[in-house]
Amino acid sequence: MDWNAAVDKNREALKRVLAMLVAMAGLGAGGQFTFFRQEGLSSPEVVRAEKSKLSPALTLPRNLHRAIAKLLRPAEAAVRRLIIVAARGLVVTLPPPRPQQPKPKPIEPLLRGFGIAVTVPRAELRRIAAARRAAEIRAARPKKPSLPLFDPLRPWSVRPWPAAASGAPSGMPFRRLPGDDPVDATRIALRLQSLTAALDDLPGQAKRFARWRARAAEAIAMEAQRQDAGIAPFKRTGKPARFQRIWPLKPGRPPGWRPKSTHEVQDVLEVVHGLALWAMEKPDTS
Repeated sequence: MDWNAAVDKNREALKRVLAMLVAMAGLGAGGQFTFFRQEGLSSPEVVRAEKSKLSPALTLPRNLHRAIAKLLRPAEAAVRRLIIVAARGLVVTLPPPRPQQPKPKPIEPLLRGFGIAVTVPRAELRRIAAARRAAEIRAARPKKPSLPLFDPLRPWSVRPWPAAASGAPSGMPFRRLPGDDPVDATRIALRLQSLTAALDDLPGQAKRFARWRARAAEAIAMEAQRQDAGIAPFKRTGKPARFQRIWPLKPGRPPGWRPKSTHEVQDVLEVVHGLALWAMEKPDTS
């Protein structure tokens, strides 16, 4: 099988789906879709302004927001599986683990607690101020949206039904019907940006997935050695170790799957899901 041809074909199909979603949201170049200000202006003549004049906090009509989210979920699942297929046979070398050195605690607060005056040199004050400014610059730097490599898992806890609204029968949950009221579109825009970045840099995302898989295999091997040595898989504090994913896909059907396909993205998801499962299989060395 030509894996590169399969990756290119499904990548182009997902790019078409993504272009359609961006056009639906009005985020593309020259897009003229009507966005709404979040301050609650309701007049059509006021809300139909140019995108460059709108507030950064933009919203979409609820029915369009729901339609985009309905197609965006299987598109994200398909891109994740395409990354897995692109990483098939990719071998990466992990850097050696960094030695964990204990962070030295400053003694000045302890001395001040005992009433002992402490004089800090000017060079140390300048160093602290420079480190603080560098931390503020790093915190203010915008972060690039990144597509998660794992399918979201269902929560273990069962949430109760919301309280019944006024006018609804007792014990029946109240659900808002899709309408034209504005809904925050910031999350939708970030998800579309992360999909765009992933499809534009598919080899880089494949290396990212290969690094995670190598780290997961290394962690499994280390845990097996600990069990063979009779060491309990718990920290010295008595708390259980942090949960780590060892399989990127959710059990069962992929997110956004439908028994009857109604859109191209669901057809692509069906294809790349099978390819991803095939790519994740261990090679037969017999």
